Amino acid sequence: MTESAPLLSVQDLSVAYSQSSAPAVDGVTFAVRAGSMTAVVGESGSGKSTTANAAIGLLPESAQITSGHIHLGEVDLGGLGTSGWRGIRGSQIGYVPQDPGSSLNPLQTIGKSVAEALRIHKRADRKSARAQVIELLTRVGIDRPQMRADQFPHELSGGMRQRVLIASAIALRPRLLIADEPTSALDVTVQKQVLDLLDELRAETEMGVLFITHDLAVAGERADEVVVMQSGRVVEAGPAAQIFSRPATDYTSRLLADAPALKTKTHRQATSTAALAEAQAPFVSVEGLTQVYARNDDQVIGIDDVSLHVERGTTHGIVGESGSGKTTTGKALAGFLTPQSGRIRVGNFDTDDSLRGRAERARLRDFRRTVQLVHQNPYSALDPKHTIGQILTEPLRNFRIGSRNSRPTLVAEALERVALPTEFGERRPAELSGGQLQRVAIARALIAGPELVVFDEAVSALDVTVQAQILTLLDDLQSDLGLTYVFISHDLAVVRQIADTVSVMSQGRLVENGPTEDLFARPQTQYTRTLLDAIPRPVMLHGNGDSAASTPTLLTAAES
Repeated sequence: MTESAPLLSVQDLSVAYSQSSAPAVDGVTFAVRAGSMTAVVGESGSGKSTTANAAIGLLPESAQITSGHIHLGEVDLGGLGTSGWRGIRGSQIGYVPQDPGSSLNPLQTIGKSVAEALRIHKRADRKSARAQVIELLTRVGIDRPQMRADQFPHELSGGMRQRVLIASAIALRPRLLIADEPTSALDVTVQKQVLDLLDELRAETEMGVLFITHDLAVAGERADEVVVMQSGRVVEAGPAAQIFSRPATDYTSRLLADAPALKTKTHRQATSTAALAEAQAPFVSVEGLTQVYARNDDQVIGIDDVSLHVERGTTHGIVGESGSGKTTTGKALAGFLTPQSGRIRVGNFDTDDSLRGRAERARLRDFRRTVQLVHQNPYSALDPKHTIGQILTEPLRNFRIGSRNSRPTLVAEALERVALPTEFGERRPAELSGGQLQRVAIARALIAGPELVVFDEAVSALDVTVQAQILTLLDDLQSDLGLTYVFISHDLAVVRQIADTVSVMSQGRLVENGPTEDLFARPQTQYTRTLLDAIPRPVMLHGNGDSAASTPTLLTAAES
């Protein structure tokens, strides 16, 4: 890494929100050098995203920089006005926001969204812009890019939308890329492809990258420098190898200990294969599920002849690349999608029964309470006009749980269950971080008292500490209440940690299925081996072993 003057220099930065007396960012200092990556890690609410937004001039009106300086080379970014930023954003600084669901114009095709920066900065005319868009979509791993360019955001999966944002950010080959959780919605193979692309751009163009992430495995594998933040302050900073092998603070040690990809063993004691075999009829049974989507002359296979079984009280993981059919399967299980063919049975409910007729409304309500879905994107799953308390009270009202007087207590208990303060009940979704919103979504699903919960990337937006808390919580609730989980995720380390059995999906088909440890230790297909090989693997050294919080060792592919 070059020792030349930094490309981005942040000195003693402090940011305060008008509604809070305590600064959100307090005296933060770090640098990003040309051709290098600086990763900023820390828990949700630690100030990571606020720091990134300050560096690109996108702080909300309620926030202001109270002290410090931010320089891009010789340019003082803090002194730029609207016109100055117009010449910097896109061409000099690219930005990948955290939420793909709210960052793309729903009325504009993907191709037009990616081409927008090219047209604004006069880097291409209409004809050449199309060719550049196709190339960019290809580089970030989007299949059938010519067809995808003509689609709208709602027609793409969350992972695909995230890749579109990355394509837009690198379209002008900026000097600096600020990426706020850019790979949190991506499966491991596409994540590797995108990170490889960023490495290529860094080598080709000397582009610097400020990488905001809660994925410590990615930071350890790809970053040159790591900045650890807690409560708005930098608690530790230095070369990635040093931070990961010899953490100087208990806080950093705890983050590393909580990271699923850095654990040496699973969190939960998986149900043995023999115990599963002795179980009676499976609680969840899926047979021959098929769903094909049509768009003009194209057919897109959502799921194709998918069959799987889940025993009561166990966790079944579904993994695969973006677009493999994981979410479609989950929506079908939760009753939000009626496939064209196949059969689903959950407990006493069967898709052969009528749950749609007027006489069956009560039974449909019972089914909705029996099966709850935790969506992938909490930003779009929670009503922005309602308080958190109102959001959690709604299912209690709908399912006639508790009385008007007892419901506030049930709401408070639900918040405590997912490690949120009870006073959050008075806040609205816009006042919470992405990780906090995901915890609210989980609380909303659990408050109804379901028997089956389908989690669609439910912990992908959480930092490692909260993720560990949620996984422990889910494990405890499963033990206490006998809950059954279907856990959809692109994070194979998390799936190994929580799941008893796993299904691997590719292009709508089930390619492999079996007990978790068997599948990780002895994958039967090349596709599964490819997924396992794409898991980030930092160069890790053992901690000194003096304490339980010493640095863990990364799981290797063979150990997996």
